Order: sequence, then structure tokens, then C-alpha cells
Amino acid sequence: MARRYILLLVVAVCLSGIASGQRDHPRGRSFDAESHPIKHAEEQQTQYWVDKAQAKLLSKLAEEQSATTNKAKNVIMFLGDGMSVHTVTATRNLLGDSAEQVYFEGFPYTGLSKTYCVNRQVADSACTATAYLGGVKANYGTIGVNANVSRYSCDGAANEEDRVLSIAQWAQAAGKDAGLVTTARVTHASPAGVYAHIADRNWENDWEVANGNCDPEQTIDIARQLVEQPVGQQLKVILGGGRKNFISTTVNDEEGYPGKRTDGRHLIRSWLDQKKEANVSAKYVWSRKGLSQVDLENTDYLLGLFANDHLPYNGDRDRKRSQLADPSLSELTEAAIKVLSRNDKGFFLFVEGARIDMAHHDTFARRSLEDTAEFARAVQMARELTSEDDTLIVVTADHAHVMSINGYPYRDQEITGLAQLADDNLPYTILSYANGPGYYSGYNRAEGRALLKEKLVADSDYRYPTLAPLDAETHGGDDVAVYASGPYAQYFSGNYEQSNIPAMMARAAGIGPFA
Repeated sequence: MARRYILLLVVAVCLSGIASGQRDHPRGRSFDAESHPIKHAEEQQTQYWVDKAQAKLLSKLAEEQSATTNKAKNVIMFLGDGMSVHTVTATRNLLGDSAEQVYFEGFPYTGLSKTYCVNRQVADSACTATAYLGGVKANYGTIGVNANVSRYSCDGAANEEDRVLSIAQWAQAAGKDAGLVTTARVTHASPAGVYAHIADRNWENDWEVANGNCDPEQTIDIARQLVEQPVGQQLKVILGGGRKNFISTTVNDEEGYPGKRTDGRHLIRSWLDQKKEANVSAKYVWSRKGLSQVDLENTDYLLGLFANDHLPYNGDRDRKRSQLADPSLSELTEAAIKVLSRNDKGFFLFVEGARIDMAHHDTFARRSLEDTAEFARAVQMARELTSEDDTLIVVTADHAHVMSINGYPYRDQEITGLAQLADDNLPYTILSYANGPGYYSGYNRAEGRALLKEKLVADSDYRYPTLAPLDAETHGGDDVAVYASGPYAQYFSGNYEQSNIPAMMARAAGIGPFA
């Protein structure tokens, strides 16, 4: 009897294990395996992987021996807004294959940073900007102030002891030049961290301040801070979008769009008047053509506002054939470096690929990956224009997103396409989101889950499916990667607070409070 009981128990455990294994790794109803042959035959051989590991070991030994401890003359920080680790991984496939490297993944040192705000587990682009540019963690929605300042506090930035100075200010104080490049409005949360101190990221113009029940003459909006306050005034390069925050509602910009200001100020003219009074060479441009006509090597100050709002998605530049009108991030980066390189003491440059994040919020996964690919091209442009001996380049993100890569797709399937069939005999996408506006792309109340087809998901306007419906997809609370190349790049390995990043950049350059 005892033997029979033990035998039954063993059988039950075995069956349970098999069932459990099926649950852990569901096979799904796959597409035809014969149509997906092995993409790289050499990967079937053991020696291929041994050789690959040996090559990595040799490169690591070389890096260790050549770690640069020269002072960094120049520091360039690249910020892929919302560029989660999943986003970088998916971009590899968009570039051709999972074994590809996004350019900056080849940098010798990689780390992870913790992105939380003082009062939120999942951060926004405002509190994170204060962390990675100023070295201090802050409250959600605030820029350039510490956590003593609560969001929407009209006089929150009035106390000097609560203001957080950025690494751009540290560079300027050391005699270096500073600048910023972004595909967002230049007054948006991330670039504003370079120069602004404000209790609400949305206060980009005076109307927004008044709408927040504050006095615009006391609570100075972000656009005015850029043009009127010391750090912003001294920025040698400002390239991005957002003309509407610099001109009045009664004035149209060069493309016929009205401004948002209600105080009558024309801040673009104010900027030009300042430079004329200072007797320096200054250029304002609003188009790619205008930028191409600037003598960058003989220009002291460059202001480029290339859109009334944000710049277009990079993939849309190709699809809508606007490459001749709209500059790419890599073109803007090149222009900025050429202007800033005129200073023999060096420079600090902040470059943001902003629309990676915005595409994620709309669950436009394809657009997000396309912008990540262009962001990588901008990093490559910067690395090729500078020397690893004297220029530190740090690439990171401010926060993650809730996009995941799922299913068991074959290597040759496009990452933006469909995975296997689910238990309901309907396919699902390889990329999907935990929440966002794509909820109704994959589900409707009448029929349940929608029948998705490759042609549908190939459209750049397709919103990828989500688990929960929201007007906009949220950020993710994951740690984000940090990639570094150049002097003291070895500082950036390991896991650390996001607020440590400017301290390490400043130490490498010998500037600011961490010199």
C-alpha cells in the first residue's frame, strides 16, 4: 500500500512538473517554423560563441589598460528621453538583428541609475532633469529646485537656498561654454533643467503661469528664464523647437502659427537685441536651410527654433519627405559642437532625443524605435567629431516606459510585427504596453480581442495594444542604463543614484562643487 502511494505521488509530481513547465514556457500556436530558417549559420557552432567571448575578454583587458584619467576638456551628455533598456533592445532588431549593437552600446563602460523622485516611485522628466543635471533629487513636476519646493508653489523658486544649479552653470563658471540641443520645445522639462528654476514644468510661458493662479511678473516663466537669467543668457547654443513660448498670441511665427504669450513680449527679438548690445556675433534661424547658411566657425551665439511646438518624429521626416525643411538630431548636434568647439577651455553640451518618450506615450512603438536609432546616430556624430582623450560622452535616459518585448518570435521576424497565436487562436504583437491609448487597438467590447494583421501593425500610426486604457501611456520605474566613453568613463559603471551622474561628470572635468 505504501509503495502504491509513493508511486502515485511520484507520478503526480512529475505530471505537475510537466504542466508547470508548459505554463512557464507556453508554446503558443506558432507560425510556420519552416519559413524561419536559422538566420546566421555560424551561430550553430560552439566555436563561434567561444571566439566571441574571447574577443570580449580581450577588449575588456584593453579598456582596463587604457582607462583615461586625463581631465575632460569637454563633456557631452546625451539624454534619450524615456529610452528604457527594452527600447534599446528593440532598436537593435529594428537596425537588423538582435545581435546588432546600437552605437553607444559599444562604449566601454555601462551602469544603471535609479530614477525615482523624492515623492514618487515612477519619475517624470522634470524631477529627473534636476537629478542628472544638478545632482539633487526633487519632487515630481518641479525643475531646478530641491524637495523643499512643492509643485505649483508660486514662490517656490524664490529662495536661493532651494535652487539647484546645473552642470551648465558649473561649466560657465569655469570659463567653459555651454549649450543645449533637443527635439522638443527648448522650454520643455528636460532642456529646462539646464537653466531654469521653477515649481511646475508646465509654466513654459506667462499664460501658463497665470493659468496656475500665479503672477507672471513674480513667477518668471521658463522661456523668460532662458532669455533673461544668467545661465540661459550665456548659453552659446540653443537648438530645438517651441517658438510659440517666445512670441505673443497676436504674432505669427515664420510658418504662420501664433504664439502663446499674453504679456506682449517677443523674446526672440529680446535675445537678438541683447547680443547686439553685447557686440557679439549671434544668429537666429528657424529652418534647416537657415542653419545650413550659418558660418558656424565664426558665430558666438546660435539660437535655432525649428518648430512652433516640438520637432517632428525622425521617421516622419522620411515618410513626409520633410528632410529638407526639418533638421535631424544628428545635424543639430554637429552644428552645436562646431560652435562650442571655438572655446579653448572646452564646453558642456546637453543633447536630448525627446520624441522617443512622446512616441511611447502614444504607444507608437515604431516611431519610438526610429527616434532611438537617430539618437544613436547623433551620439556617433559627436564621438567622431571629438577625441576620446579629452571629451567625455555620457549617454543615458531620464526614466523608463512600460513597453515590453514578449512571445517567442523568430530571429528574422520584425520586432514591430506579430508574435505567435495565443490560446484564443489570435495573434498578438511582439511589443506591447502595460497601459495607454492603444487599448482599443487590440480589444473591443463587441468581439473581444481583435484580429491583428501584419499590414495593420506595419503602419507608423498604429497604436500598440495595452493592458489598461489610458489617454497617455505612463513612464516605468525601472533603472535605466548609462553608457560612457572618454576621460573617467570608468566612473559610470555599477548601480547608483541618478543624482550621482552630474557629480561624476563634473569630477571628470574638474568643475563645480565636485572638482
